[in-house]
Amino acid sequence: MTQSPSPIAAQPVVMAGGSGTRLWPLSRAQHPKQFLVLQGNRSLFQQAVSRLAALGADDIAVAPPCIVGNEEHRFLVLDQLREVSREGCSVLLEPIGRNTAPAVTLAALHAAESGTDPVLVVTPADQTVTDEPAFTQALQAAIRSAAQGGIVILGIQPERPETGFGYIEADATGAAPHTVKRFVEKPNLATAQRYLAQGHFYWNSGMFVMRASVWLAALAALRPDIADATRTAWQARTVDAPFVRPGRAEYEAIPAESVDYAVMEKCPGSAAFPIRMMPLAAGWSDLGAWDGVWQVSEKDADGNARRGDVLFRDSHGSLVHASNRLVGVVGLDNVVVVETSDAVLVADRDRSQDVKHIVATLGAAGRSEHTLHRQVHRPWGWYDSIDHGPRFQVKRIMVKPGASLSLQKHHHRAEHWIVVSGTAEVTNGDQVMLLTENQSTYIPLGTVHRLANPGKLPLEIIEVQSGSYLGEDDIVRFEDNYGRTPG
Repeated sequence: MTQSPSPIAAQPVVMAGGSGTRLWPLSRAQHPKQFLVLQGNRSLFQQAVSRLAALGADDIAVAPPCIVGNEEHRFLVLDQLREVSREGCSVLLEPIGRNTAPAVTLAALHAAESGTDPVLVVTPADQTVTDEPAFTQALQAAIRSAAQGGIVILGIQPERPETGFGYIEADATGAAPHTVKRFVEKPNLATAQRYLAQGHFYWNSGMFVMRASVWLAALAALRPDIADATRTAWQARTVDAPFVRPGRAEYEAIPAESVDYAVMEKCPGSAAFPIRMMPLAAGWSDLGAWDGVWQVSEKDADGNARRGDVLFRDSHGSLVHASNRLVGVVGLDNVVVVETSDAVLVADRDRSQDVKHIVATLGAAGRSEHTLHRQVHRPWGWYDSIDHGPRFQVKRIMVKPGASLSLQKHHHRAEHWIVVSGTAEVTNGDQVMLLTENQSTYIPLGTVHRLANPGKLPLEIIEVQSGSYLGEDDIVRFEDNYGRTPG
């Protein structure tokens, strides 16, 4: 009896380390765009992970995704995986951003640890598609092709003369996947219009498929400095399930380079590392700027897109995203308005790529709006800084069921806690007490304390801090459930 061939082992890899500066003020350094909910009720990261789970077929066995992300986002990753029931994933944590070539290399080295040579299916975490069956079909075809060797990249048929994307020139004759002739940098408008008219240029989606061994061999041949340095960092890794951390000092020494510059752009015409392109027609968008969000959003009869409490009057072709308050727009065309609790962006929609310059200015000035929202997510829940003055700060704090903050003290501030919902277990010096709604306690300066939620419902408190210094770095931790360094 003839035995059926073994299915192709496919290893999805989700690249979740981007900063998403052009979607400020909704996207911040510590809560970037891949973790935002811009449509529906799932974040872009959750959409990416869920799409990849559908790649399995009779001849394709799909492993749980491998996530490559930033150390600072590790609890966001775990929380969002838990929300979509995608636990059991490996999470590779970069101590510092080194662009995509080292990140993919980490995933390839991790995949090789199994002793097999799976096909890596690499996708950014910050894209959307509207036709998931078409996405699945194209990726499955790419997996089958890449299993035979070489690299397969996903190309998008252009819908408009886009200057914000890189392009792929392909020989589109015959059956897909097509031979890649060359990669082209982001063009000017006239060049993009010419590419659109010629018909054999495609947007570079940033998604690609190849065996782990193919990537490692290509990088070793084309950028041995990156290959060797990343392997050194991988050998110095530590494992704290589900987190895998390459050696920090070793990773910082890796040259920062993108996948395209390090490998892809050098492969066309190569006999050793042939590269082909699989067309993808699935309503794809990378949401690289607010104009991209407008493109994929549902619009009214005047071409306006809205999210939140928004009123339009005599306005056309605009996008308004209101997070907290009513926003009214009168007599404006082709604009973007984004409102958050601590910032408002107003921009010409055609210049939404330039938002990155505002973010750079904020970063250079050391302003908190560059890094954090007013509501800051933590592994135990979140806090929202609702008011502050020279010697006081008021926070609304939510603690998840079963979670607790670290056992800690402060040198420069005292705290008053008032429970508004749920049950709080409070450690206050030598005392441990339970507080319920409308009950409160006072934590004197220098007292060791802890806040925990022993219940099954979220705990919310109002915290009033008073003292000479109210910064988040005035915390001495003695015990912590989340591996944060004491001190």
